[in-house]
Amino acid sequence: MATPTRAATTAAGLLLLLLLVAPAGTTTGAADAVRRLELEEGAAKDANVEAAAPPGRAPAPPPPPVAGTPAQFRGQPLLPRFAAPRRYDLRIRPDLVACTFSGTASVAVSVSAPTRFLVLNAADLSVDSASIRFRDLAPKEVVFFDDDEILVLGFSKDLPLGEGVLSMKFNGTLNDQMRGFYRSKYQYKGKMKNMAVTQFESVDARRCFPCWDEPAFKAKFKLTLEVPVGMVALSNMPIANQTVAGPIKTVRYVESPLMSTYLVAIVVGLLEYIEGVTPEGTKVRVYTQVGKSDQGKFALDVGIKSLHLYKDYFGTPYPLPKLDMVAIPDFAAGAMENYGLVTFREVALLFDEESSAESSKQSIAITVAHELAHQWFGNLVTMEWWTHLWLNEGFATWMSNLAVDSFFPQWNIWTQFLDDTTAGLKLDSLAESHPIEVELHHASEVDEIFDAISYDKGASVIRMLQNYLGAERFQKALASYIRKFAYSNAKTEDLWAVLEEKSGEPVKNMLTTWTKQQGYPVINAKLQGNYLELEQAQFLLDGSSGPGMWIVPITAGCGSYYTQKKILLKGKSDRLDIRDIASQCGNQEKGGDFWIKLNINQTGFYRVQYDDKLAAALQNALQAKKLSVMDKIGIVEDSMALSMACKQTLTSLLSLLYAYRGEADYSVLSHINTVSLSIAKISVDATPGLVGDIKQLLIKLLLPPAVKLGWDPKDGESHLDSLLRPVLLVALVKLGHDKTINEGVRRFSIFVHDHNTSLLPPDTRKAAYLAAMQNVTTSYRSAYNDLLKVYTESGEAEERGRVLSTLCYCKDKNIVLESLNLVFTNEFRKQDAYYVLQGLGVETRDTAWVWLKDNWDRMAKKYGDTQEGTFIRYVTTLFTSNEKAAEFSRFFATRKKPEFQRTLKQSLENIRISARWIQGIKSEPRLAQTVEELLHRP
Repeated sequence: MATPTRAATTAAGLLLLLLLVAPAGTTTGAADAVRRLELEEGAAKDANVEAAAPPGRAPAPPPPPVAGTPAQFRGQPLLPRFAAPRRYDLRIRPDLVACTFSGTASVAVSVSAPTRFLVLNAADLSVDSASIRFRDLAPKEVVFFDDDEILVLGFSKDLPLGEGVLSMKFNGTLNDQMRGFYRSKYQYKGKMKNMAVTQFESVDARRCFPCWDEPAFKAKFKLTLEVPVGMVALSNMPIANQTVAGPIKTVRYVESPLMSTYLVAIVVGLLEYIEGVTPEGTKVRVYTQVGKSDQGKFALDVGIKSLHLYKDYFGTPYPLPKLDMVAIPDFAAGAMENYGLVTFREVALLFDEESSAESSKQSIAITVAHELAHQWFGNLVTMEWWTHLWLNEGFATWMSNLAVDSFFPQWNIWTQFLDDTTAGLKLDSLAESHPIEVELHHASEVDEIFDAISYDKGASVIRMLQNYLGAERFQKALASYIRKFAYSNAKTEDLWAVLEEKSGEPVKNMLTTWTKQQGYPVINAKLQGNYLELEQAQFLLDGSSGPGMWIVPITAGCGSYYTQKKILLKGKSDRLDIRDIASQCGNQEKGGDFWIKLNINQTGFYRVQYDDKLAAALQNALQAKKLSVMDKIGIVEDSMALSMACKQTLTSLLSLLYAYRGEADYSVLSHINTVSLSIAKISVDATPGLVGDIKQLLIKLLLPPAVKLGWDPKDGESHLDSLLRPVLLVALVKLGHDKTINEGVRRFSIFVHDHNTSLLPPDTRKAAYLAAMQNVTTSYRSAYNDLLKVYTESGEAEERGRVLSTLCYCKDKNIVLESLNLVFTNEFRKQDAYYVLQGLGVETRDTAWVWLKDNWDRMAKKYGDTQEGTFIRYVTTLFTSNEKAAEFSRFFATRKKPEFQRTLKQSLENIRISARWIQGIKSEPRLAQTVEELLHRP
């Protein structure tokens, strides 16, 4: 599943942490914590059914489970293993008008141990208890435990060992929560229509049909859909045959290979497609709303190339006879890798030459390549349990970069991959982070680990391992792993075993330190004669040192990239003998020639803190342009993190930034831009009297490359220049550069009257929209009204998101409130809430917090449990005081939900980190003097 990594932060806006899906719709059965049907007259009532408490008294805690009763299965993280599905035969009929569905399930179940129970998952479904049969036996008890989302079938005697068929009827609601089996709205010939869509990852197949909804319970699926004539009905496999009876078309699909429930998929709607064929003969299609299929051409090309590349890389053909990619109007994640039927947000799949930014093309390529990598890593070989989610997401993230770099080498994707590494390092700097392999005890916890640890840290650790083993050995080992575990499940240890066997290296011993404990080290480097003294400590942004210890593959360059030293740091400290390369280090008395850089090209997942002498030498090397692009990024990102942790001053960070004057590379400037905006933001609270000068200094740094690029694209300019232009223009607007703002307003006023003007192509629109919003007030709101009109009239998801992301970017609290309230309007797509929140700034943070408090219940009802974390994160992290963190903690103390607890804790920790950073900045004696000196330096 694609989430908010680098691909998600481009104009396509796949806020990858929005991949968290919202809760399903109304339960059609009873709403008690336990629902029970007694099927035999006179059967005893279940002692664990919760009775209503007298008014004013809390309900009594349930008694402990009684062995031999359905209640014994409550509160368990996993389903019991005494029975497992082998084959599902499903027949489902969605009603796109009433927004309901009904179905039947016949499941071949293998009973492997004595039991009188069958335990499976079901949620938000009404199951016809009278229809349930197993080997023609009716259950004595049918008990739903809603909190655990399980259905327990109790029979009067032990079930026969071996295989039998479990059958039942069920029905449910096509919910509006982008989860389970849901409805998505779209326009067709001027009328609103409903599309039926599934999103089952991580634990929502149970909301469509009763099933063993865990990755380890792989089975074959044979699906039949009954849909209105004229509708396109898609599933994982090709159509076997179809018949028509009156207004209903019955579509039967070829039986699938073994697969997990979260990969089953259904899409029903009015769609059109374009298609192509891989060199191996696999048919690939892109499905869209009617009238948009041409926008799928780029994704189709990337998809065909990806399947071919992965077949060669893994040494295993694509396992299915077809691949469909479908653009869904309402979609919570960026995309979902369903086996043979991959679903996407429209912005993640469709590229419109008229309205799409250049960054969207790259985002689409990364997202398509990510999802198709899952067809091997995730679908063919599936993690045993969600603890090993990173095997899916980390590898798909890494493979997508490998693929896109192969297709578009001019994009320098591996340099841009450092965006992903930076995201992983930032989250893993928190005490409230988690290990790559994280223990989960309930289905409600799963969604919160679809984050920068599973994706970005996972992919970065893979890159580090590949660099350590070598590309060829690594590829051969992965191919062997895929062949060994095809159509089955694997754990992280299984991967280490294969890599160790094929490489002869102690992979498990080293990598376990990276996957089973959270965090990462900072390597402190000191030069003592001909030795480089190294010492590791866990890096935390709160300034403390955690207990972690890693086996770290360290690389070092000394005055040159031609020869590198390598060492495997296995303990707390070590010494690196550099005598054999000392001659390359240059003359220590000649600035720029002498330098020592650790973590060459940032292949390792760690930070480095140099002693003063080494740090000064690196800064000289930066100014002398001696360092690689990747190392330039690593130095500034490490320096930023050390400053936030108060291990380095903001004064020294600003001096370092000045060494980047004259930089022209997109990736380097993109990171400089992010660091600059973070400094500007913290300065508002840390040094209010100096914030204007700090912003002018940052403008001085970013303005020259922006002036060189200008507002207008040039014929034949590179992809990277097209990406850089909007990054710089948006930054200059946010930093308050008057000329950029005025030019943006001018171009926007022309665009308002002519949307086809060449003066405002898609790449630069956001900068102009932000500029136009600068002076919007309640009494002077014409620009705001113009943007709302662009939003309502645009049929393109990317343009609508672009507008939404700017509407809160003003100082008028009434306009901000009006913009925030858009999330409650009927026309607003729930997936787009984070766009609106993106525009919030320090000036209106108090308004946003009051709004969130006042509307919490309303928001929670509309957006559901797992999207609440998005609202929490965007609003709370605007604040920087311990007092505010305490206020947030008090407010949410009575609103705790497991779905957003990790997000809340991380948000509160970030606030406290900012508060500590502010105190450190306030105590810096030379900050004002340094800013003044740098402002007047040529």
